[in-house]
Amino acid sequence: MATPYLQLRLDTAPSTQDVARDALDTLPVLVIAGEQTAGRGRGGNSWLTAPRALAASLALRVDEADRRPFSLIAGVAAVRANRDVSLKWPNDVIRGEGKAGGILVERSGDVVVIGMGLNLFWPDAPSGHAALNLEDPGPDGPAEVGGLWGAELMRILHGEHWPIEEYRAACETLGLEIVWEPNGSGVAIEVADDGGLVVETASVRSVLYSGEVRHVRPAGGGGG
Repeated sequence: MATPYLQLRLDTAPSTQDVARDALDTLPVLVIAGEQTAGRGRGGNSWLTAPRALAASLALRVDEADRRPFSLIAGVAAVRANRDVSLKWPNDVIRGEGKAGGILVERSGDVVVIGMGLNLFWPDAPSGHAALNLEDPGPDGPAEVGGLWGAELMRILHGEHWPIEEYRAACETLGLEIVWEPNGSGVAIEVADDGGLVVETASVRSVLYSGEVRHVRPAGGGGG
């Protein structure tokens, strides 16, 4: 039986992360908004928002020993809800050549808040950014897309295992030469069972668990 949860739909919210966290009681809470006035990205960065956008956050309680990769799970839910997107490890949603969305996970004790910001329509998107739709889906777009994402996310979280093979299939990072902070570079070769990114350099194979990753080119490709 599916796990019940509450859904709150707002036109505007300061931060869906904060609203979901404050509303959490016994049932998980999914908050969906078309606009945020104080939204934030990973590391406290601001999020550049499209004219028609979605902000959604799911707050829930988990066992404190639960170490599933929630940001990657949220990415799989995004792909299930929007088949035309792919993923960049660890928390970007990609449409074509641009970033269409980002995922933010905040955790304190047994409370996890999983958020996603997604550009739904952006006729003049800045370089490096993208949106899901070529036409404005209208004011009902955020609720529709956010509801699908939340339902898929709850379905995955209620399951026994997280769908790592789905993530691997959707992850554009694999097979690319990448650079990462502060000064690493190598080839992304695998996503580990715990969600870490396995990278190979000239001298060693290691696993990344966080940090900024930038795609460079297909592994073995020549420079221009």
